[in-house]
Formats: sequence, structure tokens, C-alpha cells
Amino acid sequence: MKKNIILNSQKVSIDLPILITVVLLVILGLTFVYDVSAIQAFRDFGDSYYYIRNQLIWAFAGFLTAFFFVFFDYQKLKKISAPLFALSAVALLAVFIPGLGTQAGGAHRWLNLKLFTVQPTEILKLTSVLFFATLFDKKLSLKLFMLIILVISFIMGFLQKDLGSTIVFAATAFLMYITSGGSLWQIAVSAPILIAGLAALILTSEYRRKRIFAFLDPFSDPQGFTYHILQILVSFGSGGIFGLGLGQSRQKFYIPEVTTDSIFAIIGEELGIFGGIIVISLFVAFIIRGFRIASNAPDMFGKMLASGITCWIGTQAVINLGAMVSLFPLTGVPLPFISYGGSALVANLAAVGILLNISRKR
Repeated sequence: MKKNIILNSQKVSIDLPILITVVLLVILGLTFVYDVSAIQAFRDFGDSYYYIRNQLIWAFAGFLTAFFFVFFDYQKLKKISAPLFALSAVALLAVFIPGLGTQAGGAHRWLNLKLFTVQPTEILKLTSVLFFATLFDKKLSLKLFMLIILVISFIMGFLQKDLGSTIVFAATAFLMYITSGGSLWQIAVSAPILIAGLAALILTSEYRRKRIFAFLDPFSDPQGFTYHILQILVSFGSGGIFGLGLGQSRQKFYIPEVTTDSIFAIIGEELGIFGGIIVISLFVAFIIRGFRIASNAPDMFGKMLASGITCWIGTQAVINLGAMVSLFPLTGVPLPFISYGGSALVANLAAVGILLNISRKR
């Protein structure tokens, strides 16, 4: 009797450390979204609370979604993973339909659903993890795997001009392949194809070439193509060890995409190196706990699902944070749980719900 009580207790428990980590990241994100957007929102919409109100709504929807997936048996996701992935892929192409897709900055990345807009690439990152976890639960042909990677990467990278999301998607897929026991030799053989594809995406786009030049020499054109990264570096330099104080950033008026891709620069300016280390530590904790959940998963599907979610969110965080400190070129990917954006936040929190579900079954 005592043994049954212990087993039942273990079955319903969730990984509290990862839940607390995510809640702290979301609270931090809400704080800085309001901090950096209030003046811009008043200027553009006559409402200082425009951005934070939207983000609060999406955060609420995201936590509701996470709560649903905590108690939705993740094994049932196997049956719907392929249709969800297919619908996500179709949605990637639907952004080019006049009246349905929305264009901004020369890129087609959003669907206008009247009540709200959706970025299909953020949804596809989640559904691709579900789909690959299902395939890796069986024996997957490398040729089929590579074909899927190339087709989706072509749509996102070449048609939608979203190189950052393409890198996150491909990196997550290959990390899942390796985690499933895939051959590193086969990955090495396919590497030239991937490198050639990445080079083609960069060389065929002027703004991507300029981002590479800006990464190599941030000071070469301060009023031109290096302006973005230079303002980010100034922001970090102004913050020092403990920062200028919450709400005291000066660079938030000059940095492009400050509510989304570049929000970590303002965290560094207002909270200093100390605040930056806290954010990085939270993501490191998330990654460690995520892989621990994967290692304790009761089946191969759960292991692949947990490791895929961890690789996806961890890879995206590393790419964003690395670009902010000029370790990588700017790629335009949001910082998980923190950057402004409803599609990304809901997808991230839904993934956390699945991760917590798997932790209950350890």
C-alpha cells in the first residue's frame, strides 16, 4: 500500500525548478516589454500600455495552454504530430496569400487573422519537434530527414527571408537526430550541402551580407548597416556591472527592434553585467533541467520530445544572446519567454507544458 502511494505521488509531481525558472523569465520579460515600449506605444498608438497589454493577454493564453498540456497525455501527441506539422508547413506558404499574409520590412512572415496576427514559423518550431520526436521513435531514413529539412529551410530562409528561424529549426532537427542515436558520420557527410545552402542564402541577399560585414567590423558604418549592433554594444557598455537602474535606459530610444530581438541589450544596460548573468543563468538552469527530464523519460518518444524542446529553446536563446554580445551576426530571432511577440510566447509556454507533462511520468 505504501509503495503504491509513493508511485502515485511520483506520477503527479512536476518539475518545480523548471516551472519556477520559466515563470521568472516571463515576469522579467513582461517587466522589460513595458519598460522599453511605453513611450513608443504612446507615440504610435496614443496608449502607453498597448504593447504590455497585448503581451499580458498572450502570457495568460500561454499559461492556459501550458496548463492544458501538463495534464494532456503526451503519448497522444504522436497521432496528431504529422497533421499539425503539415498544417504548420501550409501556414508558412499561406503568408503569401494577398489579404491573409502581412508583409513588413520586405519579409512575409505573418498571418492576419483579423482579431490577431500569427507568425507561423514560431508554431512550426513546436510542431516540428513533435513531428521529429514521432519519427525518431521509429527508424527514420536520413534521406527523408534531409528532404524535410531542405524544403522547410527553403520556405523559411529563401521565401520568407527569415534566416534566424531557419537556423533554429535546422539546428534543433540535427540535435534531435544526434540525440536519437543518429550517425555523426552521416551528419558530417551532409555538412557541405548545409554550408552551401547557408552561403547561398547569405550571398543572394544584400541585407544578410551587410549583417556579416557588421559582425566582422561593427564600427565600419556607424550611421548605416552597423548602426544596430553598434547601438547594442553602446547599451551594454553603458550598463557597467550593476546597470543604470530599472527604467533608466537611454539606448532604448535608439536601438531597432528593441521590444523583440534586442531586448536583452536593455536588460544589460539597466541591470548591468549582474542582470545579464541572472538571465543567462536562468536559461542554463532551464537547459539542464530539460535534459534531466529527457534522461528520466519513461519511453523513447518522451525522451526525444523533451530533448527536442530543450534543444529548440536553448538554441534560440544562445543565438539571440550571442548576437547581442557580437559573438554571432544579428539574426532576428526573439529571446524565448522575454521578447515581445504572442506566437512565440504561446508556443514556448505550450512546449513547457509538454515538458512538465513528461516530468510527471518519470
